[in-house]
Amino acid sequence: MDRELYGREAVLRKGGLAARLTGLTPHDFDPVPYEHGDDPPVTVFTGGRGMGKTALLKQLRNAYRGGTPLALIDCGGIEPPADHGPGWTPLTGALAELSVQLSPKVHAARPVEFPRLALGLVAVAAISWSQEDDEQARRDLQRLGPVLATVHATKGAAANWVTKVLAKLAANFAEATAPMAGLLAEATVETVLEEVFGRFQGRPEAWYGTYRNAGGRGKAGLQQLANDFEQGGRRRREAEDFLVGALIEDLGRAYTGLIRRGTRRGRPVLLLDNAHLPLGRQLIEPVLRARADGRRDHVVVFAASRVRGHDGLRHATRLRLPETAHRAPCPRGSDITSGILAVGLTPLSPAQTQSAFDRFDPAGRTPAELARGVHRLTGGRPLGVALLARAAAEAPARLRSSLTPGALLDLTVELREDRPPVPVAATLLGELLPGVRHGPFAVLAAAHDEESARLLARTRLRGDSPDGDMALRVRDLLRDEDWPEGPEHFVADSLLRALLLHRLRFHDADDPDHAAWRAVHETLHRHYGPRSTPYRLHQELALGRTEDAVTELRLTFPEPDVPGWLGRLRFVASAPHPREPHRAGPDPRRAVALGQEPGGPLPAGLDDETVELHLCLRRLLHAVWLLTDPLALPDGEVADKMAHELRGLSGRHLTGNSPLWDAATHWPRDIRAWRELSLPPGREDGVR
Repeated sequence: MDRELYGREAVLRKGGLAARLTGLTPHDFDPVPYEHGDDPPVTVFTGGRGMGKTALLKQLRNAYRGGTPLALIDCGGIEPPADHGPGWTPLTGALAELSVQLSPKVHAARPVEFPRLALGLVAVAAISWSQEDDEQARRDLQRLGPVLATVHATKGAAANWVTKVLAKLAANFAEATAPMAGLLAEATVETVLEEVFGRFQGRPEAWYGTYRNAGGRGKAGLQQLANDFEQGGRRRREAEDFLVGALIEDLGRAYTGLIRRGTRRGRPVLLLDNAHLPLGRQLIEPVLRARADGRRDHVVVFAASRVRGHDGLRHATRLRLPETAHRAPCPRGSDITSGILAVGLTPLSPAQTQSAFDRFDPAGRTPAELARGVHRLTGGRPLGVALLARAAAEAPARLRSSLTPGALLDLTVELREDRPPVPVAATLLGELLPGVRHGPFAVLAAAHDEESARLLARTRLRGDSPDGDMALRVRDLLRDEDWPEGPEHFVADSLLRALLLHRLRFHDADDPDHAAWRAVHETLHRHYGPRSTPYRLHQELALGRTEDAVTELRLTFPEPDVPGWLGRLRFVASAPHPREPHRAGPDPRRAVALGQEPGGPLPAGLDDETVELHLCLRRLLHAVWLLTDPLALPDGEVADKMAHELRGLSGRHLTGNSPLWDAATHWPRDIRAWRELSLPPGREDGVR
């Protein structure tokens, strides 16, 4: 098995989802029984940024290239050509690109021709031409040359037919000065039929006789299509839908009738990235409507959507990726979107993350637990796993033995041999949060909730959003990008939050003062008032100050609500550590947790017993802070010390010794199992 699949075997292996839908095994193109007969669903892979949607579509392209007609486009990347006329839209541009990619000869079958689509694109291209501006017509026609070349390679690729079209237009409409969409389209189509299609023009033209008001007359249908396209609004959408149908019809014709050189096997494949964007729906929904009406086609559509709850998926059958390995039922209902199979891409497992590390570093020169630590930090997000695995393999030899997930963020990585290395954290953040200024996001990543985020926006980002609340703008963008939301952090995703906080601390290269980091956390510290609440103490730790937290834990320790006390300890210790980049030696929290360093002076006026309790709680706080830090690696000695301190506290408490004893038993197990600390300790039905 190709290790680069990283958990995507359910789609790409022999007998996997792609093979059962296309009727062909990947790479060697052996026949496979169709799972859905003549009614395959549109398959949409869903998942947030970095979940491997684009990579999976590219793997499908590589697996089936040369075996069946295939095209891959990005619905967010169709760029308008320079000086295009109104006959170009993202949809017509996408259809032209799809036809060109689908046309080449493949295994045991001749090239696919697209005469119906070519005629339709020519008709709508003519909607604004006039005798006074024949250069626009020339540019538009030349742009359609590759599509026309699928019908007649020699004539379509030559320029002389363009001249003949222009000459005929000039002769027929010498006195016309204004665009006449339908008449121009008819004249243009006639010339194209004569000059490019030759004697094979009847059936492609006749197909347009089924268009609205055409009455079976092909030229009338093309004329009406051009008029509707020019009208815009609902009529343009109808015309564009018919053009999508032309692409599908041309593909279908390639699979019917007599094939002179070989027999086609399997089905053609359309791969649509970013299909949640409007262009994706424009391409997919006409296909779904036709299938819902009982019209069958030969096309397999694989699409990718970043938005799992997209309205276009409202009645889709939803399965998780592993569930599609052997069977993928998709019962069709009355709504057209029931013809969609929405496959949720799942995170990589710890074993798959380890495989990624082994691929880049087969000698295993990094800490044994590093891959598991990266899995915890990234949540198994494939993009993060792959980049951090590469960074670990390229790390300087002197750093390899002490690498942590946090240390990987400080490194650079060579992604291309012809370009210099790039910073890991900034590169990964740019991939996960593209097209925006990261500064405001980094500030707001320190917030716990919407209220504290809005406070930071008012005090630290006043000039960043003059037309509204920056916190709400960021919240809405994160929602639109389908990032998770959570109760304890404004930016809930662990990896995204870690990258943003890394930027907040290190981007401006203002260490050792780290002015931006300090200013943001001091603002939150003041916001939570003078009382030693868990939120205020959380900010104390983010600023590198621990004594107020230790004192508050000591003062509240005798209270009867021990589970609540443990929960406050866990929350306070979840604060980001104000670490230094490339720090040599062990984490400074380790020495304090093990009692090897005092961790600061003691408060005055404490008796011996209270001093002992204070020191115990100081060690415990540092242990929990280190062990639960997603940028650090678990330390067995520190986990044992944490258990020892909790058992000692159990003996001290007058009424609540049982939860403390349970924590001493279960929290080290949680750490070793890479789980969040359970509350109450040992809770088996999920961590509260």
